[in-house]
Amino acid sequence: MTDNRTWLVTGAGGMLGQDVLARLAEAGERYVALDRAALDLTDAEAVSAALDEHLPAVVVNCAAWTAVDDAETREDEALAINGDGPRHLADACAGTGAVLLHVSTDYVFAGDAQEPYAEDAPTAPRSAYGRTKLVGEKAVLGIERGYVVRTAWLYGTGGPNFVRTMIKLETVKDTLDVVDDQRGQPTWTVDLADRLVRLGQAALAGTAPAGVYHGTSGGETTWFGLTREIFRLLGADPERVRPTTSAAFARPAPRPAYSVLGHNRWQQAGIEPIRDWSESLSCAMPVLVAELQEGNP
Repeated sequence: MTDNRTWLVTGAGGMLGQDVLARLAEAGERYVALDRAALDLTDAEAVSAALDEHLPAVVVNCAAWTAVDDAETREDEALAINGDGPRHLADACAGTGAVLLHVSTDYVFAGDAQEPYAEDAPTAPRSAYGRTKLVGEKAVLGIERGYVVRTAWLYGTGGPNFVRTMIKLETVKDTLDVVDDQRGQPTWTVDLADRLVRLGQAALAGTAPAGVYHGTSGGETTWFGLTREIFRLLGADPERVRPTTSAAFARPAPRPAYSVLGHNRWQQAGIEPIRDWSESLSCAMPVLVAELQEGNP
């Protein structure tokens, strides 16, 4: 393996990728940022050439097909990005000895549990998106220095997400009906980016065992509970948010009813799990509001 401390970030133009780059810069780490136009993960030769050129010590894969509903009718396309892409990265990293951090999802689980999913809980995806992400996970976990970090309910600046949408809707809707029968952990991309960088650093130091980690906030809530907290932080009346069921918003891909993940594995790496979702949201809201006020879509 090279002694080069360069990090290579794929999907660098996305919401999470941008925050990973910012966190790497804060940490004083050298990095190469490759967005979708710069590197096609479905091209095995291109992936191999990129790693041979840059010889990174750590690869962070933030690239993914995230259109959950579209994957139901375009599973082959989603599989090329979510399954083949990570496999190509894993093969290349195995050849160079680089650490591979791969971002995955709660959708690899059935979503019908009654308590938080442990890192080693059985997977049973119920959607095409979840199936394609599981293929990618297995490829990454098949190499010696492969790390899978599952996340869920992501929000942040630099891309569309539920929290930003609710902030915008608060200004134009008298009332909002929001699903109250799906439980999960709203997770700020800034928090996840921090854990990815710290995990990569620990992996290089040999203090973090390879395998699966869960990169979601502590605590849990529903989309309804999240929206009420958003309204409260905006100074709006939370009573304007009304509970409804998933049946009111039928979608092609089934949504997990329970997406709460456990975080015990972080202790083995000497890294504390992400803080409670409500604490993170209170820190994130001024940043998100400022972005929207600046006119970013």
